Amino acid sequence: EDAPAKLVVPFDYTEQSVTSLPEYLAKNAPAAMEALETTSPDDIECVEMGDGNLNLVFIVTNTTNQKKIIVKQALPYVRCVGEEWPLTLERAYFEYRALCVEKEACPEFVPSLYYFSKPNGLMAMEYIPPPNIILRKGLIQGIIYPTMAHDMGTFCAKTLFKTSGFKLSETELRQNVQFWEANSEMCALTELVIFTEPYITAKNNRWTSPQLDADKAAIENDVELKIAASKWKNKFVTETQALLHADLHSGSVMASPAPGQTFVIDPEFAFYGPMGFDTGAFIANLFLAYMSQAGHDNGEAYADWILEQIITFWSTFETEFIKLWDDASEHTGMAFKRQLLGDSDGLKRAQKEFMSTMLGDTLGFAGMKMLRRIVGIAHVEDLESIQDADVRAKCERHGLETAKVFIKTAPSIATILDAVEIAKSNKP
Repeated sequence: EDAPAKLVVPFDYTEQSVTSLPEYLAKNAPAAMEALETTSPDDIECVEMGDGNLNLVFIVTNTTNQKKIIVKQALPYVRCVGEEWPLTLERAYFEYRALCVEKEACPEFVPSLYYFSKPNGLMAMEYIPPPNIILRKGLIQGIIYPTMAHDMGTFCAKTLFKTSGFKLSETELRQNVQFWEANSEMCALTELVIFTEPYITAKNNRWTSPQLDADKAAIENDVELKIAASKWKNKFVTETQALLHADLHSGSVMASPAPGQTFVIDPEFAFYGPMGFDTGAFIANLFLAYMSQAGHDNGEAYADWILEQIITFWSTFETEFIKLWDDASEHTGMAFKRQLLGDSDGLKRAQKEFMSTMLGDTLGFAGMKMLRRIVGIAHVEDLESIQDADVRAKCERHGLETAKVFIKTAPSIATILDAVEIAKSNKP
């Protein structure tokens, strides 16, 4: 067994609390205070509301005018485990940098930033007010979001295109890859919990037992599945296409039913990897939301609505990505160079082939994400909140069966409609 890494905390790091934060902001974060429209710490009230595993999250309110901001501070350990599982504070710096890049690429769907402190792993950012809630919670409640899938397709197209070789020269791309390589500790976490542990016996794994005991054993004994999973891991580690959010599940999105009210948060896993990992993560979580509907009372029509969102997300992504590629002012990079293909049939053919590969990657990584959320360390509330273990296991088996098809056969699935049909046909 590897010895646990030593907990390393920078000497100038101070873990904030609801009592210390107002003073800290007043002293260090003028733009944050400006957003709150005050200079006095006495006007400020803080509430800690983090339900995540890695960070403290505070809602900071000016009690005189109800203006609010969010403050997020990285902890030097995995919160749900404690200090015996240390985690680098550098991730907060990468999260801040990723938010800056995403804000530039797609300003409409990324919150504004007011302040960042590297030694404290602390940032202050825009408060996204109600009725915006975490998308995952909305999907459990049965909320209809008219533009969410379209917004997310646009977000993925813009952020992935503009940070890739489609926009950047070879030198710029290599420099970016080198910078983001340093977020490797977060990548190592991903590689372990998504690509390795779910396929073997590991103490972090958990599943609905005894109902899924045989399913878990079948995964461990499925050589074809493990070879396919190994290929997806290899692609994840070696392919540096674009800057990924790298944790783009429905818990990293805030949304409301109002048009265009979709915001992507929490890119602390960001690094250069295969584009399909982001698009795959997002549709994986929509598929899991669909599969969990049998355990919630939102009705058949809502389950069908979720499947429609998967189709809308993908078709928007494809349309918006191709639109950027067609635009000579956006497509300035080294990938499929314009002087090589011009505006000819060659360009259309390149686009068609690229998108076909991209769909395969999306579905393969979606399968990896779905499977690990059912038998790995971190599960999803969509399924976990189903109280009846038999009903939950039935939904989870639906997820596992679909995930296995995606992992093994993704490159030969021709369209997103075919993928949706696979999910429907596996319904118990």
